[in-house]
Amino acid sequence: MASDRFDTALRRARETGDWSEVIALYVAAADAETEAQGAAFYLTHAYVHALEAGDPRAASLKTRLIALGAEVDTPET
Repeated sequence: MASDRFDTALRRARETGDWSEVIALYVAAADAETEAQGAAFYLTHAYVHALEAGDPRAASLKTRLIALGAEVDTPET
């Protein structure tokens, strides 16, 4: 995803409060990344927004971050 298109779409989604779209945009950006560190950056943003929104994608995002070594697997309390 081109940076300017991503920024525009992200800004629009945030302005309208479309948190599902914000999460989807960050996931798409992560999927387009060729470097693990870049993917982890975008996935972390998606994960935080998913947690805040109570979005069911949070669990799968955490799994992806663990696989990248960007999150630790902690038992649920």
